[in-house]
Amino acid sequence: MDKKENKGCYINRELSWLRFNERVLDEAAGKKNPLCEKMNFLSIYQSNLDEFYSVRIGALHDQRLISKLKRDDKTDMTAGEQIKAAVNLTRNINEKKNKIYAEIMNELRKKGIEVSDLKSLSSEDSEYMREYFDSNIMPLLSPQVVARKNPFPFLKDKEIYAVVVLESKTHDKIGIVPCNSDKFKRLVPLPSDSRKLILTEEMILHYLPQIFDRYRIKSKSLIRIIRSADIDIDEAFNDEEEDYRQTMEKLIKIRKRLCPVKMEYSRILDESVIVSICKEIGLSDSQTFLCDTPLEFKFFDEIKYMIRDQRENFFERQVPVIPEDIDLTRSMIKQVEERDRLICLPYHSMKPFLRLLQEAAVDSEVSSIKITLYRLARNSRIAETLIEAAEHGKEVVVLMELRARFDEENNITWSRRLEEAGCRVVYGLDNIKVHSKLCLITCQDGEQIKYITQIGTGNYNENTAKLYTDFSLLTAKESIGAEAATLFRNLCMSQVTEETKELLVAPLCMRSKILTLIQEQIDSSQAGERGYIGIKINSITDKIIIDKLIEASQGGVKIDLIVRGICCLQSGIKGFTDNIRVISIVGRYLEHSRVYIFGRGSSARVYISSADFMTRNTVRRVEAAVPIYDVRIKNTVLSMFERMLKDNVNARIQIQNGKYEMKNTKGRKVNSQLFREPMKSECKI
Repeated sequence: MDKKENKGCYINRELSWLRFNERVLDEAAGKKNPLCEKMNFLSIYQSNLDEFYSVRIGALHDQRLISKLKRDDKTDMTAGEQIKAAVNLTRNINEKKNKIYAEIMNELRKKGIEVSDLKSLSSEDSEYMREYFDSNIMPLLSPQVVARKNPFPFLKDKEIYAVVVLESKTHDKIGIVPCNSDKFKRLVPLPSDSRKLILTEEMILHYLPQIFDRYRIKSKSLIRIIRSADIDIDEAFNDEEEDYRQTMEKLIKIRKRLCPVKMEYSRILDESVIVSICKEIGLSDSQTFLCDTPLEFKFFDEIKYMIRDQRENFFERQVPVIPEDIDLTRSMIKQVEERDRLICLPYHSMKPFLRLLQEAAVDSEVSSIKITLYRLARNSRIAETLIEAAEHGKEVVVLMELRARFDEENNITWSRRLEEAGCRVVYGLDNIKVHSKLCLITCQDGEQIKYITQIGTGNYNENTAKLYTDFSLLTAKESIGAEAATLFRNLCMSQVTEETKELLVAPLCMRSKILTLIQEQIDSSQAGERGYIGIKINSITDKIIIDKLIEASQGGVKIDLIVRGICCLQSGIKGFTDNIRVISIVGRYLEHSRVYIFGRGSSARVYISSADFMTRNTVRRVEAAVPIYDVRIKNTVLSMFERMLKDNVNARIQIQNGKYEMKNTKGRKVNSQLFREPMKSECKI
């Protein structure tokens, strides 16, 4: 394909992600979701945006410093151009955020709850708040006037500060007051009505004249900065004598002090003041954002607690069930040996997998348990069971990935506990994260070696298992277990797996096999058969795979892509991607499962995987995809995929320029996140 001709087939990664976050924000609007769930989505939008700026914009800042000429391989944009485009799109989407926040506040008022303005209080309430501030807030504050001997303070990542411009005889000064403290409440109720609330940071801002009583205040605002989180552990530390955990602890400390990439402020400040603050913190003033909302939304949790008994404000409770073909009163090992089993989270409970681990921990025939851990719950029952297994004399090998961004501290804590209990803890490979979701139980019956293998699409985390959609396959198939054993052996020897027959294993045995599977569908289509590819993933950015999908589309292969987040492929381009359909499902649950389908009906080759089609996954991580052989399980996955394609409640379809619109909801509503046990004998795909 000629690069100039197919240039319109690509979408910039950063802009595509922002469009995804806009879809999250849209869930906070309208009548579709209950009030408290709208607050959840608005809060998720903000936390997502914080992480985007700290990670992605942080990385682009570093790239711009290294080379101003380096360009994105799909849209030919420099790092500077991408930052500018991302900032402009963020401003546009934030306008929608402001309106949605106002709508949510109006809904709350109708329920008698109001986040009030101090200026509108009665004299009695105002007097109470002043006394409350004097007694409960003022003594805990640490105000500062920036001067020659009081330099501009370090502003912590994601914390709120009150900033004030103070008139002085010589020149104006800046005063700063930190507003974050676990010593005082975030919301303070009024004495006249406990359902009317004042944000503490707004109270601090209101009483700044009392704090800086020797000055005349010219202007004031609340500010919040986001710092870069982009730091390469393998490049940052090369001391082979240092313990790896100590290296990671240093990383966490360094990251907290990286350069700012964004500043938000709540009141209009003089442009010179913004420039001055940006100069002090080392931030371009073009990356500042005026907000008509609070600077973050953690206080929503307190409001939701106040109306927790009003169930109409929340999603209807859905209790995870045990899969129909699993009996928890019987041995899980025996059941898996009889037939492969599939757990569909969060609709199914994690109990079958937990029961399998617990059984393996004490079973006399089990010789070892090996597992890859990426993100664990803080009170992980899985980790506790691994400790129990080690205490029962089992060989327990844990590949603990300490580089799981923002979960490093939790993983470090668990790695120590596991090691102290007798587990063998290893940390994977230099420069390559281990992202696969793999557990191998090895049994020895006399001289016979048997394997029980679990391969999943999601983390071993009991908390996210209630919120993320994921697949978990349990199989006793010997060939899959043998390849899993080889994968673990290589990881323990700091080696990558170079050859596989059953599994698709990154970094060396995944992308090439996926390209081959796509080519098979091209060949099938050219032979007069109906070539088909169905992919469900979180993101697609790998240009080599994207180009192969474009080639498949040109070859007549029908392609359905269910991509929750980033999609750098533009569908519907005549002559290039007109056989490709892209939809995104954003709803109650976070769509997290990855499914690869090649072909139709009973001959379809179906995989579930831990890997997205991103270069970081396909060639820079250890990932695993497993083929589904059991006919009933294959049809379960296919029927769930088919239902997602028909979804007209949570699904949006990609249109021009990487934008999305809601699917037509005329006729019967189909919500793919309303789970029904989908075991079928056949599927139409």
